[in-house]
Amino acid sequence: MRREGLLNLVLALLLLALPFAAQMLGEPFYVTLATRMAILALAAVGLNLALGFGGLVSFGHAAFFGIGGYAAGILASHAFNAEPLLGLPGTDQMPVIWLVAALVCALVALPIGAISLRTSGVYFIMITLAFAQMVYYFAVSWPAYGGEDGLSITVRNGFPGLNTANPLSFFLVCYAVLMAALVLMWRIRDSRFGAALQAARQNDTRVAAIGIRPYHIRLAAFVISAVVTGIAGALFADLNRFVSPSMMSWQMSGELIVLIILGGTGRLFGPVAGAILYVLLEFALGGLTERWQFFLGFILLGVVLFARGGIIGVLAGKARHG
Repeated sequence: MRREGLLNLVLALLLLALPFAAQMLGEPFYVTLATRMAILALAAVGLNLALGFGGLVSFGHAAFFGIGGYAAGILASHAFNAEPLLGLPGTDQMPVIWLVAALVCALVALPIGAISLRTSGVYFIMITLAFAQMVYYFAVSWPAYGGEDGLSITVRNGFPGLNTANPLSFFLVCYAVLMAALVLMWRIRDSRFGAALQAARQNDTRVAAIGIRPYHIRLAAFVISAVVTGIAGALFADLNRFVSPSMMSWQMSGELIVLIILGGTGRLFGPVAGAILYVLLEFALGGLTERWQFFLGFILLGVVLFARGGIIGVLAGKARHG
């Protein structure tokens, strides 16, 4: 087994073992911490398809993260109050909520991507940021669902056969979705579509010369990326039992990019490594100072200057992406 593949397996087992160890030690807080790691990793896995594999630096993925969160909050509130939504009943079942979140994110990402991908470089960054801010301010000015104050989820949404109110059960749901997303990304990366996407990142002129349209490849990747990030947003809302416009802020987009850079841009398990490190730093340093991001900045600077492959790249050495 290649070194990076072994490292990926270790990361997957480490994340899985953490909540079980916390449960045995009677520390339920660490189960929640592991759940946060899994959800943020899932959101970054979605962005990594666009950014890492496709070279699309999107500063607007927080919009899809927030849309997924609002899908969970709105459907749950209508189910709890027994009020129809667009003539249909609300729901508190996670699989249905994920499906709705995925569909809405795809519908929103399609026009955003179609417009944004006609630009490149800093213009692409700015236009995705502009669209995200539009969605953010729409949520702020939406009084029916809390506006700037956000929307509470009274009871965590359910999953068939599981008690999601139990922190460990909810972690296992989040972990399973994360692993499914990683398998999907692995299949995409090693497919002809993934090869075309990575080739377009390196030289879109040559890709166009052999009859492949880089625009359509990138648009498909952008939409898939948004869908995965949106499902993560729905889980994040369930974790906190609360959703607010802050999930759509540009800071959230930046946070997801930081996770990918820390773990390793374009690495399959880079988002997982980045999320684990980020949450651990937030927990360890956040208890010491409110300005813990100052120290995160030094670490990020070191990664950018001396470890371009992120944590995965440093630990795997010169091994190929696994």
